[in-house]
Amino acid sequence: MNDLVAKKYVKALVDGRDAKSIAVISNNLNSISSAFSNEKFNSIISSPEVNDSKKVELVISLVKKADQTLTNFINLLGEKRRLEILPFIASELNVQIAKMNNTYVGVVYTNEELSKDYVSSIEKQFSKKFDVKLSLSQNVCDYDGIKVDIDGLGVEISFSKERLKTQMIDHILQAV
Repeated sequence: MNDLVAKKYVKALVDGRDAKSIAVISNNLNSISSAFSNEKFNSIISSPEVNDSKKVELVISLVKKADQTLTNFINLLGEKRRLEILPFIASELNVQIAKMNNTYVGVVYTNEELSKDYVSSIEKQFSKKFDVKLSLSQNVCDYDGIKVDIDGLGVEISFSKERLKTQMIDHILQAV
């Protein structure tokens, strides 16, 4: 639910603005959203005992130099009692900026560490295939195979040893 509301706010923030002003807003929102990892800050924002205007002042004080757009935006969120969705808005705004710049971040899931050259070659191949700038990071986990997940593009490609084994057994049984 918060994601859907955040998308609408981000659409309003992005419409009619140039890339430079969007980047400034994004940087400020990212610094604000980092405060939401603090438990005390969250308790203040969610507290019904603290006045909404004081919450807005607190959020605005987190930014060194807040412009009028950001101030008005945070005031609006304060009036609507939606300050807690600021991290979702910051995240969605980062996604929109990535789309505007045609730059995406992905993750390679494997059960063992891959060489930097191999990850780089995967990165180059996908960048060429989708005509984007792509940066891949590696996540070593218990996935038995390899999976590449590029969230902003909605792409997930995987090769699982278990799935291959199942398909081979099915193929052999059909041949018999």
